[in-house]
Amino acid sequence: MLVEYVPVLIFLAVAGGLGVLLLALGYVFAPHRPDPEKASAYECGFEAFEDTRTKFDVRYYLVAILFIVFDLEIAFLFPWAVALDSIGLIGLAAMAVFLLVLVVGFIYEWKKGALEWD
Repeated sequence: MLVEYVPVLIFLAVAGGLGVLLLALGYVFAPHRPDPEKASAYECGFEAFEDTRTKFDVRYYLVAILFIVFDLEIAFLFPWAVALDSIGLIGLAAMAVFLLVLVVGFIYEWKKGALEWD
């Protein structure tokens, strides 16, 4: 039973070893010449105008959540499309309900003005 996992463990060991080796080589051979320009804060090429703890607009978070929701929707659509032959009309109806809920949520956010950047 555990013999089936040996190729996966070998792959993980080689990948981890290669990652550590490349990081070590970069650390050893990279030039270490810090200067004030490299150590300065970078924000769009100039120093920040305000405190970095300013609050974001709520619409920013709504758009981020909307992106995550539709990204997850695509993650659910791929396996559903592959298994559509075996799940039949019940699977089609379930996905239709799922997509309908997402579309209703999208329309709600659109009507509330969450996608407007005034």
